Amino acid sequence: MRYGVAEVSGPSMAPTLVDGDRLLVSYGARVRPGQVVVLRHPFQQDLLVVKRAVERRPGGWWVLGDNAFAGGDSTDYGTVPEELVLAVARVRLRPRSAGQRSAAARVSWALSSVRPLLPDVSASRRLRAR
Repeated sequence: MRYGVAEVSGPSMAPTLVDGDRLLVSYGARVRPGQVVVLRHPFQQDLLVVKRAVERRPGGWWVLGDNAFAGGDSTDYGTVPEELVLAVARVRLRPRSAGQRSAAARVSWALSSVRPLLPDVSASRRLRAR
């Protein structure tokens, strides 16, 4: 299994992920419902997208962003074929803000900057209802 880094751009996965977060991803990993995945956009395959794999349906994965107001997910383009789902996100790396200069701010950042991205089945159930 290969590992790589992907950068989050945009608000579609907020509050789980925010613009500028980096993800440690594993390519070719088995996708399970509730996991955050990196995929090729079905209509613009040069564009990589980060979404939550909600459920497997005929024709591929139904993927949704955690932010219901951002769009740009399966509600717009339907199921995503398996071959377009490239990687599973394992860890979120949040970069330090320029304004975090005090020792307390740096300690706070250090304690919260690296988080594992475990499958969120409750989010998957909640998002499936949309």
